[in-house]
Amino acid sequence: MAAGSLARLRQPVLDLTDFVLRPWHPSDVPAVAAAYAEPSIQRWHVRSLTEDEARAWIESWSDRWSRDSGGGWAIAGPSSGLLGQISLRRLDLTDSIGEVSYWVVPAARGRRVATRALCALSGWLFDAAALHRLELSHSTRNPASCRVAGNAGYLLEGTKRREALHTDGWHDMHIHARLIDDPPM
Repeated sequence: MAAGSLARLRQPVLDLTDFVLRPWHPSDVPAVAAAYAEPSIQRWHVRSLTEDEARAWIESWSDRWSRDSGGGWAIAGPSSGLLGQISLRRLDLTDSIGEVSYWVVPAARGRRVATRALCALSGWLFDAAALHRLELSHSTRNPASCRVAGNAGYLLEGTKRREALHTDGWHDMHIHARLIDDPPM
């Protein structure tokens, strides 16, 4: 991919009927701070955010998009507010590889929100951004994230031993990937 490939595109809003993936808004700050205060999100993402930190985090995504280094989307329902987040957290233009991540708030779990969001974003990244490979990683102690990855067509490729430091110590991380020519989900 050539430099400027992502930045030349407008960051999309992806409509999944009962929720959308949309760029972050300043009005999302309180919901992001509340989400990062939730114990299970803190456990897997090893952080909490004050409202000032949430504001800076939200503001960073538009800058990353313009620099071709990533993109972040709110997963938002029409009446339910913030359901979660999904992001293109790393982008290698030379090799046409991206890394995605996601979380959903407890009220959105068990409804395939993360799986559907991951399928939608993956489809857009393959079709519009022409990425060749998408990767994601999660703690081997997080079976729910492993199910999301598998249900979205991301094949388990291996385990990185003690790759991420969590509050309870070092975690092994599963690495999953999906290629542009893998069957769509």
